[in-house]
Amino acid sequence: MEQETKISAVAITLNEASVIEDFIKSLHFVDEIIIVDSHSTDDTAALASQFDKVKVVLRKFDNFSDQKNFAIDQATHDWILFFDPDEEITQALAQEIQSVLKNPKADAYRVKRQLHFMGKRIKYSGFQTDWVVRIFRKEKGRYNGNLVHETLDVSGTLGKLKSRLPHHTYKSMDDYTGKLHRYSSLQARMLYKKGKKPNLYHFLFRPWYRFWHQYILRLGILDGKEGFILAYINAFSVFKRYVNLWLLYRKIN
Repeated sequence: MEQETKISAVAITLNEASVIEDFIKSLHFVDEIIIVDSHSTDDTAALASQFDKVKVVLRKFDNFSDQKNFAIDQATHDWILFFDPDEEITQALAQEIQSVLKNPKADAYRVKRQLHFMGKRIKYSGFQTDWVVRIFRKEKGRYNGNLVHETLDVSGTLGKLKSRLPHHTYKSMDDYTGKLHRYSSLQARMLYKKGKKPNLYHFLFRPWYRFWHQYILRLGILDGKEGFILAYINAFSVFKRYVNLWLLYRKIN
């Protein structure tokens, strides 16, 4: 007799009221949902708490790795689904996950994301190979300690899913740039801990290189005006990273 696979879905949130209900509904096939919320100022926690299988835990945000590892620790089942609220778990993806986990051949599974920005699907701009681990055995996965742009370290075998994962990262220009500024601040903290000091090379060349690498070498030009905007914003976030790093040293001295 085939043993039923118990699944825990976990997510971290901050002001996701506009998407949290649809996100939770898309996880209808799991056995529990753990939401670790960073004290949202909107109705995220209240809306999530209305669902029967959902447990909301409030926790102060320090960095992405710590927050995600804490969320994993709250799960009670062997298999973890760890999606972001702005990622769309389609019916096809949900069905594939259920099918694969009936008889898993790997310890973790990657899925390819499809970025949607300003209402347009981005096909290039460096996102052609955006594979992320979103399904894994609890004892086999741990986030790597990076404050931002964290990745899941898997101590086991990796498989791939065929279904794609739409990623609707854009809500508004202010929201998107605000998110990049928060990332820049965390990246600056990482560089500061490593003793990296900013100079003119970082302020001038690194943002310039980021723009042209994303826009030309990674074919962002083929994504039209949205590709140009993405490259520009990401280049400015690199500049902001080193400004924040410079400010950290100013604060100390």
